[in-house]
Amino acid sequence: MATDQTLPMIDEKNRLAEEVPLTEEQRRRLEEYMEEEEGALNKYEGPLAVLMTALAVVMSLFHLYAAVEIVPAYLLRPAHVAFALALVFLLFPATKRFRHRLKWWDVILALISVAIIGYILYWGDALGDRATVPTLTDEIVGIALIALILEGCRRSSTWILPFIVLLFIGYALFGPYLPPPWTHKGYEIPRLVGHLYMTLEGIFGTAVDVSSTLIILFTIYGAVLQYSGAGKFFIDFSFAAMGGKPSSAGRAIVLGSFLLGGPSGSGVATTVTLGSVGWPLLQRSGYGKEAAGGLLAAGGLGAILSPPVLGAAAFLIAEFLKISYLDVILMATVPTFLYYLGIFIMVEIDARKFGMATVVLEKQQTALVLAKRYWFHFVSLIAIVVFMLIGYSPVLSVFWATVTTAVLSFLRRDTAIISYDWIQGKQPWIRGFWNSGLIKALEGGSISMLNVAMTCASAGIIVGVVTLTGLGLKFSAIVLDYAESGAQGLVSLWAVFGAERTPALLHDMRLLLTAVFTSLIVWIVGLAVPVTASYIICAVIAAPALIKLGVPDFAAHMFIFYYAVLSEVSPPTALSPFAAAAITGGGPYRTTLQSWKYTAPAFLVPFMFVLDPSGTGLLLTGSFKTLAQADWGSVARVTITAAFGIAALAGGLQGWLFRKTTLLERWMLIAAGLMLVYPGAIFDYIGFALVIVVVVLQKLRGAVIVPATH
Repeated sequence: MATDQTLPMIDEKNRLAEEVPLTEEQRRRLEEYMEEEEGALNKYEGPLAVLMTALAVVMSLFHLYAAVEIVPAYLLRPAHVAFALALVFLLFPATKRFRHRLKWWDVILALISVAIIGYILYWGDALGDRATVPTLTDEIVGIALIALILEGCRRSSTWILPFIVLLFIGYALFGPYLPPPWTHKGYEIPRLVGHLYMTLEGIFGTAVDVSSTLIILFTIYGAVLQYSGAGKFFIDFSFAAMGGKPSSAGRAIVLGSFLLGGPSGSGVATTVTLGSVGWPLLQRSGYGKEAAGGLLAAGGLGAILSPPVLGAAAFLIAEFLKISYLDVILMATVPTFLYYLGIFIMVEIDARKFGMATVVLEKQQTALVLAKRYWFHFVSLIAIVVFMLIGYSPVLSVFWATVTTAVLSFLRRDTAIISYDWIQGKQPWIRGFWNSGLIKALEGGSISMLNVAMTCASAGIIVGVVTLTGLGLKFSAIVLDYAESGAQGLVSLWAVFGAERTPALLHDMRLLLTAVFTSLIVWIVGLAVPVTASYIICAVIAAPALIKLGVPDFAAHMFIFYYAVLSEVSPPTALSPFAAAAITGGGPYRTTLQSWKYTAPAFLVPFMFVLDPSGTGLLLTGSFKTLAQADWGSVARVTITAAFGIAALAGGLQGWLFRKTTLLERWMLIAAGLMLVYPGAIFDYIGFALVIVVVVLQKLRGAVIVPATH
């Protein structure tokens, strides 16, 4: 499975070779994981390379133009798919056997893709008017388009998502032959194909709409930010700011992950970029191969949760809920803080538990000096939010943030996105401009989101089937039935111990089990498909169950998004831990287990904003409009208790607080963590009491700290 990617990697393998002494086997493994994330791109030379770059640049320029000029959806969405399909067939080989060679069938498939989209654009609105009774030509074109999208998705990602899409298509076609409760009347090919591509409810629906507007603009923004030197600055600043303590190396990884991941949105990209410079420091500090890899992967994974970009699925949340993307950023703020807080606490415990050594960076400029020289990178990082706050739409905000980033890059010679030598006429005019960071950023912005575009188009087929067949409501009813049965059983069991059987208790148990079932569904789906696809699938089939039980729609969608992201840390799709293992030389699965250790406290955070109304305080009530009327006391309480709960869970899972815990203290910390992350005053009181007891016991015991082995 390939995860979603926003920030393109810049000669990553070459830089890794310089900064980390990798063996050929390690380099090969790392390349495989990066290709699974980004796709196995062809590398051309000469005129062919120039042509591909030109096509990618034209794609970026077209979407930048669409950001400031009105391009109707029935034109923009098909044009976006045409660009993506053509480039996928030209840049991604049918099999690895044909790497770095453009075959005749690739050209034909690219031309057919453009021709099909041309057919759609030619008919325009008239195509939608006959969606329920398509002509034979319409049917052939539609079937061909679906086949091309599935092949494009297979090339740029893996075969798993196309296989799932085919299962959904089979469900639509063979509904009458399925066993209850999955039975439905079934749809013939003309009706199904017409719905999927002749309307804006299938392939060209919400997912492609977001891909053709926000996602590609954010990839261009991320590329411009990276090619202006922001990525290097964020890493250097993080390592400079966190020096002088035994936990410095780990702290720098946490801060660097947040700063670099914010504009990245890619777990693997952030992991690899940080790992290239962070692994030697972690090794010198005392981290083992698996522990270091787990920390790098956990930090990188947070990129998909971190504002201002988040992962591609975050843009879909705004579209599904019909809210501003600024509201999505608002909702992600506290959960992101809690996620990195959990990792930070784990790092601090590591330093004490394993007696980490203080790492001194040689010839490292101070954080203050770096900030004075490259302060404008921070401006670029928050530019999107600033533009949205002053009233621009998300699309215009990211457009002007991109322009701002490019302009600010000229404040220093070494960050200029077009070299000063070219501007001063010291380089050949055409060649100098063609090799500039601006062209590379425009190229990278398009190429790095091709797999996301194919994922969105494929997921659009799934959404079309779900809306046509009513599968979402049917699936929700099934989940609720299971939750009802389980809740009745739990309430009956509790009644044996004297608990009063009340409607409120039954509702709470039903909601808890529905949330557990939903998290498992999202986690299982996320094992097979990218975050974007798993979010889309589960948003249409699982979110209605939570909403039906009274969970606010924004909380239900954030719950699903959060678990779609966290599924990325689990084999067989744990690309971030596997990539980190390739850098450190650790075992992939042992590295994944270490990633679980660092991210474990975060797995309980999503339950806070669905199990109790006060828990939505973690999402800052879900909107800037309602923020002014929010109960800030409740928001502060739930945030503080969540932070203490994460700290308690971290200590319990590590078996270490101020010193090594006894078995009783460890279980008390775990119980306290669970209590504190469950919204409710009585649980908070019990949780805080347990934490205080453990702190007192540790202080009274005064045991000598003996470093453990890592």
